[in-house]
Amino acid sequence: MKGQQIIDIELVYSILFKKTPVSISRELMDKVQKSFDFLESFSVDKVIYGINTGFGPMAQYRVDDKVLTELQYNIVRSHSVGAGKPLDTVYIKAAMLARLYTFLQGKSGVHPDLVELLIIFINKDIYPYIPEHGGVGASGDLVQLAHMALTLIGEGEVFYNKQLRPAAEVLAENKLKPFSMHIREGLSITNGTSVMTGIGLVNVIYASMLLRWSVIASVMVNEIAASYDDFLSEELNSLKRHKGQNEIARAMRKWISASKCVRKREIELYNQKREEKIFKHKVQPYYSLRCVPQVLGPIYDELENARKVLVDEINSVSDNPIVDPDSGNIYHGGNFHGDYVSFEMDKLKIAITKLTMLAERQLNYLFHDRVNGILPPFVNLGTLGLNYGLQAAQFTATSTTAECQTLSNPMYVHSIPNNNENQDIVSMGTNAALLAKTVIDNSFQVMSILFTAIVQAVDYLKIQSLLSPKSLRIYDEVREIFPVFVDDNPMYKNIAKLVDYLKTRELTEVEL
Repeated sequence: MKGQQIIDIELVYSILFKKTPVSISRELMDKVQKSFDFLESFSVDKVIYGINTGFGPMAQYRVDDKVLTELQYNIVRSHSVGAGKPLDTVYIKAAMLARLYTFLQGKSGVHPDLVELLIIFINKDIYPYIPEHGGVGASGDLVQLAHMALTLIGEGEVFYNKQLRPAAEVLAENKLKPFSMHIREGLSITNGTSVMTGIGLVNVIYASMLLRWSVIASVMVNEIAASYDDFLSEELNSLKRHKGQNEIARAMRKWISASKCVRKREIELYNQKREEKIFKHKVQPYYSLRCVPQVLGPIYDELENARKVLVDEINSVSDNPIVDPDSGNIYHGGNFHGDYVSFEMDKLKIAITKLTMLAERQLNYLFHDRVNGILPPFVNLGTLGLNYGLQAAQFTATSTTAECQTLSNPMYVHSIPNNNENQDIVSMGTNAALLAKTVIDNSFQVMSILFTAIVQAVDYLKIQSLLSPKSLRIYDEVREIFPVFVDDNPMYKNIAKLVDYLKTRELTEVEL
C-alpha cells in the first residue's frame, strides 16, 4: 500500500487476511507533519475545543495551560470503561487500520510518531484489548477507541502471540516507546468512527463470502432437484431491471452450465407430447429454488452499497475538530457521527438474515421427504427409525435463523440522549455493526449445515458424475472435512470445521 492515500476493499482484505504489511509514503507522512505543525502554531492564544477546553459538556470550562498535556491523557484513561468480551483480533486490526487512514488525510493535527506506532501495531499484530460494549456512535467510538489509545501510551493490555499481556511489557519486548502526548492526540485517537468502520468492513467481506456460498448452494440444490433451468435464463431475468437479480442469475448460469442434472423445459415439455394427467416431476420448483435471483438480487445490491459506504468512511476524516492547514483554519463539527455506518449495518444484517432464511428453506426442502419426493427424511443414509441423519441439525439451523430474525430489528433508530444532553441524538453505530456481525456469524453456521445436507443428498442420489465440474469440486472439498456418514455420531466439531472452511476458502470462481 506504499504511497496509497485511498484504500479499497481489496487492500483491506489483503492486510487483514493475507498479512500484507502497511507501509506509508513520505508524501503521506509529510501531510501528517504539515497538519501537526499548523496546529502547533495556530493554537497559540486561541480557544480550541479539546486542546485548552474540557471535553463534551465540559467544553465550557477552560483548562489551564500548565496541564494541557495531562488533559490528553485524562480523556484516554477516563474513557477506558468498556465492558463485555473483547473484540476478535481481525476486527481490532481493521479498527486500527481505519484510525490510521483518518490520520493519513492530514486533517487531525496528530504527531507523526503516533502514526508510526499505529503502523507498527498493525504490522506486528499487537492488538489492543477493546471490549465490545461502550460506544454510542456519536463523538464516534469514544470508549472503544480509548482502549486502543490506552495501549499506545503503554497502559492497558494487548493480545500478542495469542496471549493477553500488559501493553507496557509487549512494547518493551519489541523495543518500542509508548507514545507521548503533544497537543491533541488523546482526543484525536478516541474521537471518530474507526471501530464501527473496522467491524463494518469485516462484515462486508464476510457477507460477500456468504453471498457467493449462497449462489453455490442454490445451484447445487437445484441440481439435486433436477430443476428446469429456464428460471435462470437471461431472457426472463433481464425483464427485471435490477442489477443484482441479473448478476445472480448470470453467476448461477455460468456455474451450472456444464451440469447434467438440470433439465431443459423446451426439450421435455415443449418438444414432445405429454399425456399424463399428473406430472411426477414438478413443472415448477418451490420458490426457495426457483426465485433465487429475485431473493439474492437485492442482497447483492445492498452489499454493493454497503461496500461503497464503508470504503468512503475509512477514507474520510472522522474526528473533531478538523485541523486544516490548507485553508488555514480549524473547524468544529460532527464528522465523528456514525449514522452512515449504523444505517448501512442495519440494512446489511437484514440482507444477511434473508440470505440465512433462504438457506434454511433450502435445507428444509432437502430434509422433508414429502416435499422433495426423492430423498429419505433428513437425508438419512442409515436405517430409518434407528438412525437419524441430520434431523437434529435442523434444530440448530432453525433456532439460529430465528435469532437472526430477531436481531434484524434496527439499531439505527434507537438513539438515547446522554452525556448531559450534549449527545442528544446518537448513531449507535458500533452496536449496529456488532449485531450485523452476530447475524453474519450465525449465517455461516446455517450455511455449514446446508452444505452438509447437500453432500449427503448427492451421495444418496449418486449424482456426482452429473454435477457441474465446479459443484463437484465443492462436493469433494466438503467431503474432505465432513465425510459421508450413516451411523449417528456427534457432528458439532465437523460443523465448526466447515464454518472455518466457508470463511477462509477464496471463491474466485463466483464472479459477483
